Amino acid sequence: MKADNESVTRLIKTARGQMDGVLRMIENDTYCMDVLNQILAAQAVLRRAEQEIIKAHLQCCVSEAFSSGNEEMRAEKIGELTALFDKLAK
Repeated sequence: MKADNESVTRLIKTARGQMDGVLRMIENDTYCMDVLNQILAAQAVLRRAEQEIIKAHLQCCVSEAFSSGNEEMRAEKIGELTALFDKLAK
């Protein structure tokens, strides 16, 4: 992975901590809106991690494929991105 490992790791650990908190909230029968707000916060952190990874992928892997002149590599990267954007759109 070409993204900043330290930054992405920190974000993922933060999201994991938030989800552990959500589990505790559910076990303690916490008010629904408080649980939902905590889930939304975890999703926001995961989206930031996604953005960092996508940015690094574009700057490194995709850029290298396009500058290489290798049509097969370009097509592969375009296919990967298209599939990713389809998943993100759902």
